[in-house]
Amino acid sequence: MGNKIKMECQKHIALVAHDNRKDDLLEWVDKNQDILKQHFLYGTGTTGTLVSQKIGLPVRTYKSGPLGGDQQIGSRIVEGDIDFLIFFWDPLEAQPHDPDVRALLRIAVLWDIPVANNKASADFMMTSPLIQQEYERTIVNYQAKIKIDER
Repeated sequence: MGNKIKMECQKHIALVAHDNRKDDLLEWVDKNQDILKQHFLYGTGTTGTLVSQKIGLPVRTYKSGPLGGDQQIGSRIVEGDIDFLIFFWDPLEAQPHDPDVRALLRIAVLWDIPVANNKASADFMMTSPLIQQEYERTIVNYQAKIKIDER
């Protein structure tokens, strides 16, 4: 019912945080840098730059979220270049780019990408043995599912 895509042992991890959560993400990255340095890191503009400057980990950066960075991360997920998303979002603050945030989370679900939206879920995912192993995710064939439902 879907395509299988293999994640390698070395994951491609996107780091994203809203302004009010950047310090939380930086603290989390600092505590988990021994694990994170074994993987490839990506980030939206400000978040990725802060991780590089303050923690010293290499991060490939895209535009800031409001300038299209969330959409760039989403397109990288669709193209198979990112297979893990750590997104510390602020549930209490409306964002001018909320539609982009929703689109990014939607893409992550469609492409069966692990997503952590807070410290607890990120901690659980980083301590899972799967973070260091190959993993086969299943991409649901929604096109076929839609055709079946239409019958």
